[in-house]
Amino acid sequence: MNQVHAHQKPESPIGLFDNIAEDLLHFGIGPSFNAKKVQELLNFKREDISRIASVSIKSVRYDDAIPDQMKERLEEIANTINMVAKVFDGNAEKTVAWFKARNPLLGDVSPRDMIRLGRYERLRKFIINAMTQNID
Repeated sequence: MNQVHAHQKPESPIGLFDNIAEDLLHFGIGPSFNAKKVQELLNFKREDISRIASVSIKSVRYDDAIPDQMKERLEEIANTINMVAKVFDGNAEKTVAWFKARNPLLGDVSPRDMIRLGRYERLRKFIINAMTQNID
């Protein structure tokens, strides 16, 4: 029986401190973050990364000289991917399939393409909204 006592809070899919998702797909966090893994998972081209991160295509790199702006944007995307992965119990294949499938709720565009086309923030809000509506 799942009772909530006065000093306990009921669990919900999204809360104040859930903006940093568990690293289910092992992108790494902070200094151990692997930006290349985000690019590989969603099969982004250099041109996509350039557009997504607002950096020159010549600046797209994954070594210690990765542009801060690019690293930060890919960390945000990795966090969102991990939020979706949580719904699929950490299953990477299902998570990638969800990102690549056209979604009628997103205007028949895939979540991956929304990111590629510069609509990441709209996608992130859509995901958070969908997760909060699953609260029972």
